[in-house]
Amino acid sequence: MARGEKTPRAKAGAAPDVEDLGFEAALDRLEGLVDRLEDGDLPLEEALAVFEDGVALTRRCAEQLERAERRIEVLVREGGRLVERPLAADDEDS
Repeated sequence: MARGEKTPRAKAGAAPDVEDLGFEAALDRLEGLVDRLEDGDLPLEEALAVFEDGVALTRRCAEQLERAERRIEVLVREGGRLVERPLAADDEDS
């Protein structure tokens, strides 16, 4: 793409409704945006649009992780009280 050529927002990484993306899809798209920014070949306006999309995807991933953490906390409640347990090293690979 030639310098100064306008890129549609969708090509800049904007997704229709980030809110509809699952965690893995949002994370994959975020990784793609990071790769594009790291290449350093984007015109300023497009780089800003990609960065904004990345911020939205980061927030989406963080929200989903927080919800998952709350669900896990509920599942490990014992005797009416929350028992916090660190994630075992074996559990991290699953």
